[in-house]
Amino acid sequence: MAPSATETITLPSRPVKLTSNVGPYKELAPIGYEKDAEEQGKDGFSAAKYKHYLPTWGIESFPPLEPFEHRDHGLDADPKFPELLASGVTTNDLTPTIGTEVTGVQLSKLSNAGKDELARFVAERKVAAFRDQDLADLPISEALDYGRYFGRLHIHPTSGAPAGYPEVHLVHRGAGDKTAEQFFETRTSSVAWHSDVSYERQPPGTTFLYILDAPESGGDTLFANQVEAYNRLSDGFKERLHGLKATHSGIEQVNASRGKNGAVRREPVVSVHPIVRTHPVTGEKALYVNPQFTRSIVGYKHEESEVLLKFLYDHIAYGADFQARVKWAEKTVVVWDNRVTSHSALVDWKSGQRRHLARIAAQAEPPTETPFKA
Repeated sequence: MAPSATETITLPSRPVKLTSNVGPYKELAPIGYEKDAEEQGKDGFSAAKYKHYLPTWGIESFPPLEPFEHRDHGLDADPKFPELLASGVTTNDLTPTIGTEVTGVQLSKLSNAGKDELARFVAERKVAAFRDQDLADLPISEALDYGRYFGRLHIHPTSGAPAGYPEVHLVHRGAGDKTAEQFFETRTSSVAWHSDVSYERQPPGTTFLYILDAPESGGDTLFANQVEAYNRLSDGFKERLHGLKATHSGIEQVNASRGKNGAVRREPVVSVHPIVRTHPVTGEKALYVNPQFTRSIVGYKHEESEVLLKFLYDHIAYGADFQARVKWAEKTVVVWDNRVTSHSALVDWKSGQRRHLARIAAQAEPPTETPFKA
């Protein structure tokens, strides 16, 4: 049984051996923390800044997700972004193809038209880091209402969430947590490229991640532009990929949580998605595979599938010229389009300082593709 919100929650002294095909993303994810260190501070570490955002792992369960109609608000946006990029707002592109830092606009104050512009802007730039934001300081219910404008909010099947708010997925590594040292005894890297919960029938689109606590240095997030990754391929290779579909599995993630005595809110699913998907607003085509959740190409034998998927994974992972690196600072909200990007957290700091973030993910349409055109 998963720990309740009122029990003392302590990290295990040694990592638990997990099932195969879990990968570093879940092998590195704690399902607990030292309660005193987080709530009161301990051993030179300050208390968590946002205690009401500390994760709980309740025993509640939810039924399977039902299909729903989704219309992307980016379709209704003014492409000149008159409200989002109004006079006085400054932008700094992190790279030519992906990532923009934005200062001078408060996301929570945008009108619905401004939110429409935000959806389109992120679809075009793939990821945007908004500085000096108040999203973390809003009541959690208001932050969720904000995210709900962009689609039905996803409830993660295994992650920790603030008490009473399962729609918030928490990324939390508590103060003094040294489990990464044990991880690196047998692994060389924490990089784990993925698109969030791609195993769902309708995976997230516009996604919000905001900082609560961060180490002084380290814990950055990498993003890759899956549209540019597709564009780099030859026409012959693109044509070969069109029409192919792959399975995406949530089974291993649920098994990993069960193996660590963690929460399982919903039974796992396996979905089949096109390897190349088309964005409903921009019309751009993007690769839609990731090593965390993609399992096999439908209709291909195991060895054939492994060769092709490994090429695509390596192509995305090595593509530093279509990637961006976001450094977290206080009051930062990062917004990305999960349909056309992949990302990885970095567990690279050794200070034992807390890393605590909250994610709100709006589900989007089922992935679809349009015919290949050279």
